[in-house]
Amino acid sequence: MPQATPSMTGPDLSRYPGGEALYRLRHSAAHVLATAVTELFPDVKVAGGPPIDSGFYYDFAREQPFTPADLERIEARMREIVAANQPFEFSETSRETERGRFEKAGEKYKLHFLSQIPEGAKVTCYRNGPFLDLCRGPHLASTGELKAFKLTHVAGAYWLGSERNEMLQRIYGTAFATAEELDEHVLRIEESLKRDHRRLGRELDLYSVHEEVGAGLIHWHPRGGMLRHMMEQFWKEEHLKRGYQLVYTPHLASEKLFEISGHLENYADLMYSSMDIDGQPYRVKPMNCPMHVMIYNSRKHSYRELPLRFAELGTVYRYERSGVLHGMERVRGFTQDDSHIFCTPEQMEDEVLGVLDLMDYLLKKFKYEYTCYLATRPKDKSIGSDEEWSFATQALRNALERHRLAYEVDEGGGAFYAPKIDVRLRDALGREWQCPTIQVDLTLPKRFGAFYTGPDGVDHEVVMLHRALYGSLERFVGIYIEHSGGEFPVWLAPTQVMMIPANPKAYEYAADTARLLKEGGVRVETDLRDEKMGAKIRDAELQKIPYMVVVGPREAEAGTVAPRRKGEGQLEPVPRAAFLERIQREIRERS
Repeated sequence: MPQATPSMTGPDLSRYPGGEALYRLRHSAAHVLATAVTELFPDVKVAGGPPIDSGFYYDFAREQPFTPADLERIEARMREIVAANQPFEFSETSRETERGRFEKAGEKYKLHFLSQIPEGAKVTCYRNGPFLDLCRGPHLASTGELKAFKLTHVAGAYWLGSERNEMLQRIYGTAFATAEELDEHVLRIEESLKRDHRRLGRELDLYSVHEEVGAGLIHWHPRGGMLRHMMEQFWKEEHLKRGYQLVYTPHLASEKLFEISGHLENYADLMYSSMDIDGQPYRVKPMNCPMHVMIYNSRKHSYRELPLRFAELGTVYRYERSGVLHGMERVRGFTQDDSHIFCTPEQMEDEVLGVLDLMDYLLKKFKYEYTCYLATRPKDKSIGSDEEWSFATQALRNALERHRLAYEVDEGGGAFYAPKIDVRLRDALGREWQCPTIQVDLTLPKRFGAFYTGPDGVDHEVVMLHRALYGSLERFVGIYIEHSGGEFPVWLAPTQVMMIPANPKAYEYAADTARLLKEGGVRVETDLRDEKMGAKIRDAELQKIPYMVVVGPREAEAGTVAPRRKGEGQLEPVPRAAFLERIQREIRERS
């Protein structure tokens, strides 16, 4: 991998307001990258290259793939361009002028961008050295202000993001004001690679994806299945304590259902093609909510019965482009921890408060910090009256404040049909992930005619709350693997204890100890391989098993075990019953 460009001091970016400094820095780095590539590889054709949250990139069309050695050459040339201190020069020109230049150079991608500019409008460009590109800016004053940057990797990217178009080569990089900031970023990248859930998923034998079955479809292995089971069991226990009722719904339904719900009209691009059943079109479900409404509508309800809280770990299927599929975190089939609450308008605030309380409890067990965002009415597209929006938004706000949760307002970030609370988790690397959400729905009750009989004897439209706390099990587990580095607490660990007999004479005692632990509800494996003790201990460490128990004739005679706790090392020998009680307490307390 190319080395970070050294820097003693960073550029003076104080003249740029707020986040504009970093944007200018990375935008300028992208142009320096394109300059270096076009100089070193004259055969390339240049597409687009914006700054992004993690740095910058540029897309290129080239027959030969860029290699790690090419990246080193490109970065070395970038340093020379920085040392030359080339000014970034702004100019305005016309479509006709630029069309002629791009046609002569055979730059078909630039001609596409040029065609998107309205006829008669000015075309803005920036030049540094020999490289000139269509660009609105802004940039640094010169390339010399770019002090700390690094090219990271090359990936494939479809032209305009469409699988129907050709594949380009995307060179990624990052840039910061100082080498110190860059070094910190590089360390975070290295740590994130170590924690990558796709890598750990293989190493810990948790899950797999198979081309023969289909992309984006997860196969949970026994160890991953146990991890999922424990998360589901925890989820169900806590929901049942709080008055939720478990429901189960079909994996497919008639298109009529999704026409009524509006999903076919608004989300058809996410839904899989229809299938013919008895002459009627059916779809696999992309959401569970219409079916929960059907359960609610299966009989009449009085206000005395409300609220009703339906909870389902429901598997759904949505189309995602192959280019965005990513391990467990972006898939095509996933299980949502979906719940829908049916209540009166007067109950809505208390119900949201209850959801926030449950969410806070669950997330703390997984050792997450989080930030709440109150997403309000979109300005360009929304349905419903001002009164409905105001009432629903205020109920969400009141619940957040009653729970004493700090929150930010995401102006206009609500769904087109109602406001919501989005929750972003922060993992061990400081990255944010959107997982839990609490959504008011002012539309589905109208579409399905979902009512309750009020104290006045008249039917009233029920209020519906959508909420997911894990989000989806696949994504939540993928994120949690990276958050924990695969080192799961005892209550979640697929294997909680690895029993290691010191020699064949200890096999019987090891088997009896394993039996005792299993009867006490502990998940135990016994390593009977013909391997050296050190190799067995090392393998258990690599599998990130919380406890190892090495037993030999001495432990057998004393009726004890000598546990080794991951992260703590060797513990004092204790009677087997005392060791069992220690693990049971960790499981019971989910500590």
